[in-house]
Amino acid sequence: MERRPKSDLLRGDPRLALVAILAAAAALRLPGIRYGLPFGNLLNPDEQSIVPRAWRMVHGGGLDPEWFDYPTLVLYLLAPFQGWQGSPSYLSARLVVAALGVAAVAASWWLGRRAYGAAAGVVAAGVVAVQTTHVAYSHMAVTDVPLTLGVAASLALMISGRLEWAGLVAGLAAGAKYPGVFLAFPLLVSAWGQWRRLALSAALGVAAFVGTSPFVAVHSELARDEALRVQRLAREGWLGFEHDSFALFAFSGRVWWTFGPVALVAVAGLAVALRERRRADLALSVFVLVYFANLLTLGAHFDRYLLPLVPALGALAGRIRPLVPLAILFLAVPLAWSIRDDVRLTRTDTRVAAADWLERNLPQGARVAADPSTPAVRGIVLPLLLPGPKRGFDSNRAVDRLREQGISHVLVTGAVADRVLAARDRYPREARFYADLRTRARRLYYVSSGKGLAGPWVALYRL
Repeated sequence: MERRPKSDLLRGDPRLALVAILAAAAALRLPGIRYGLPFGNLLNPDEQSIVPRAWRMVHGGGLDPEWFDYPTLVLYLLAPFQGWQGSPSYLSARLVVAALGVAAVAASWWLGRRAYGAAAGVVAAGVVAVQTTHVAYSHMAVTDVPLTLGVAASLALMISGRLEWAGLVAGLAAGAKYPGVFLAFPLLVSAWGQWRRLALSAALGVAAFVGTSPFVAVHSELARDEALRVQRLAREGWLGFEHDSFALFAFSGRVWWTFGPVALVAVAGLAVALRERRRADLALSVFVLVYFANLLTLGAHFDRYLLPLVPALGALAGRIRPLVPLAILFLAVPLAWSIRDDVRLTRTDTRVAAADWLERNLPQGARVAADPSTPAVRGIVLPLLLPGPKRGFDSNRAVDRLREQGISHVLVTGAVADRVLAARDRYPREARFYADLRTRARRLYYVSSGKGLAGPWVALYRL
C-alpha cells in the first residue's frame, strides 16, 4: 500500500476537517430550534413578518407579497416547505434556515481555500461554524443567514475568476437582503480592466435579483419607499441603542463579543491583505472595508448587521499561515459562547409560560392591551406600538386612556420596558406609563427567567 508523505499525514485531509466542522455546525444549530414556539414573535419578531407571508404564497395568496421590507428570495425558499402545513410553520422555516447556515459554513470553506489554501479554508469554515451571531441567527427564519451564504459563495467565485457566476450569485444575495448590493464593489475590483465581463456579470446580477424578487420591479415605488424606510430606521437608531457609543466602537465591540480573540488574527490578516493586494486580498479587503464603512452610518447597532462580514473575516483569519494554529485555538472561545447560548434556547421562554398561565386564568371577555414581543393570546385587542428614536408617542400608553377605551388588562414585558427605562430621558412618557402600571394597577401575574425558564420578565396588570 502506498503511503502518503509524512508532511501530508501531519497536515491531515482538509475534506475530513470540513466534514467534522459541518457536523459541529449542525450540532450547534439544531438544539433550541423550537425556542419560543408556537409563537412567532418571541425569538425574532421578523419571523412573524416572513413566515406567514411564505405560508400564504402556497395557500392561495400568490407570489406577490405586497411587502418589501426585504426582497422576496427567502420567502420563495421557505414557501414550498409550508405547502403541507395547515398554518404557518415556524419550525419548518427555521430548519430551512439552519440548513442554509450549514451551507454557509461549506461556502466559507470554499472561500478560504480559494483565497489562501486548505488551512485558510478550515479556519474560515470554523469561524462561521462557531461565530455566535451566525449560530444564533441560524435558529431564526429571517434573511440574514441566507444573505451570508450568498456573500461567501459570491466572493469565492470572484477569487476563482468566475466573474459571471459571481455576479449571478451576488444578485441572489441581494435577493435575500438588500445589503447584498455591496458585493458590487469587490466584483468591480476583481473584474477591473475586463469591462465586457464586468458588464455581463452586472447584468446577470440584476437578472438574478429581478428574477427572485420580480415584484420589486412591478411595485417599484412601493418597494423603494419600504426599503428606504427600513434603511432610515437603521440610521436613526432603534429602541435599546440610545446610549450606545459611536458606531465604530459599538460594532468593533460586537465583533469582539461574537468572534472572540480570533478577531485579532482576522485584523492581522486584513492588514497583510492591504499590503500584499493580490486578487483574493483585494476582493476580501474591499468588501470588508466598504461594508464596515456602511455600518458606521447606522444608529442601530444590531449584531446581525455584522453577519455578511463573517465569511470574509474568517478567510482573512487564515491569511497568515503561521497564525493558523493560533486562530484554530482561539475558536474555542466563540464555541463556548455559542454552546452557552444554545443551552438557553433549550429552556422554555418566559412568555410561553405566561401564555399558558393566561390561557388558564384570563377571564372571559377580558380586553387586553399588550406590548410588542408578548405572546398572541386571546383577549388582546390593542397592540401597543414599539417606541423608538424619532417615532411618535403612542397615546395608548396611558392608564387613563386605556380605561376610557374599556381595556381591562395590560400585558407588558421587559423586552420592551427594560429598554425604555434604561433610556427614560428619551422616553419620559413611556417610562411614566410603566410607573403608573406599578402604582395605579394591580399586578396579577409576573414571571422572569430562572428555574428552567429563559427570556425577559412578563407581567399582567388589571386596571
